[in-house]
Order: sequence, then C-alpha cells, then structure tokens
Amino acid sequence: MNVDREEISKKAKEIVKPIVEGMGYRLFDVEFKPERGWVLRVIIDKIGGVTIKDCEEVSKRISALLDVEDIIPFSYMLEVSSPGLTRELEKPEHYEFFLGRLVKVVLREPVGGRREALGYIEKVKEGIITLREREGGEILHIPFSAIARGRLEPESW
Repeated sequence: MNVDREEISKKAKEIVKPIVEGMGYRLFDVEFKPERGWVLRVIIDKIGGVTIKDCEEVSKRISALLDVEDIIPFSYMLEVSSPGLTRELEKPEHYEFFLGRLVKVVLREPVGGRREALGYIEKVKEGIITLREREGGEILHIPFSAIARGRLEPESW
C-alpha cells in the first residue's frame, strides 16, 4: 500500500488545529506513521502541562471530525499526547514552539567551535536557531541544517 504520510499529516493538522486551539491547547505536531499498525499522533501542549484527561477530551473532539473528513481510507489508531519533558525537536517550528526553553543540540558540523550546545532558544528565523548558552551566556546562531539532533532538557540538569 502506497501511503503519502506527509500529506495525511498535513491534512490532519489542518483539520484538528482549530479544534485543539479552540479548546485552549497549542498544537505541537501531527504525525502519521506505521508502528504496530498505522498511528495518527496528535501532540498538544498547554501552560502547566497536559494531563491524561486533557488528551482524552481532545481525542473525543477530534476523533468524530476525522471520521467525517475520512482523510485516512483504512484502519488506524488515534493517539493524543503531550510533547513530553525531553521531546525530540525535529523541525524549525518545534524550536519556535519552545522559545525560551532549554535545549541540547548535537551538530552535524561545528558551529562556533562546538559539536553540541546546551542553551535557551532565543529566536528562530529564516532557518537559524539562536541559542543563549546556559553556561557563560554566549549567543550561538545555528543553521537548522547543521543540527543532527535536538531535544528539550529538564531545567534541573
């Protein structure tokens, strides 16, 4: 079966975003991928964090609409979750979503003589992630294309 995962994710995001935001949450991402069967994962966040009850309420609201829109012509599981404390950041919009938060990035190529950086996201603009390093406060301008991996870091580390 030939499945355009990106197209389904994009359409699902367009459908669920107004509902999620209307309920007072922020939409972090929508993923459609094969796991143990196909999974449509809707990732939400809010100030103070997301509870299981929050996920259940959002799931109920978007499930019916996704069924009506019928953008996935076969069986799948709907999963609503939070980004988590140490969420992997895979797209520039993920960094934008967490402005001001502490992140660790591992680089494909050195930037400012470093292969990795731990800092607070100051800005995301035109493919450049600006970090203020945790130790010393130096400002780094890192092209998104230079990032091999990035993730949120707990503040207590």
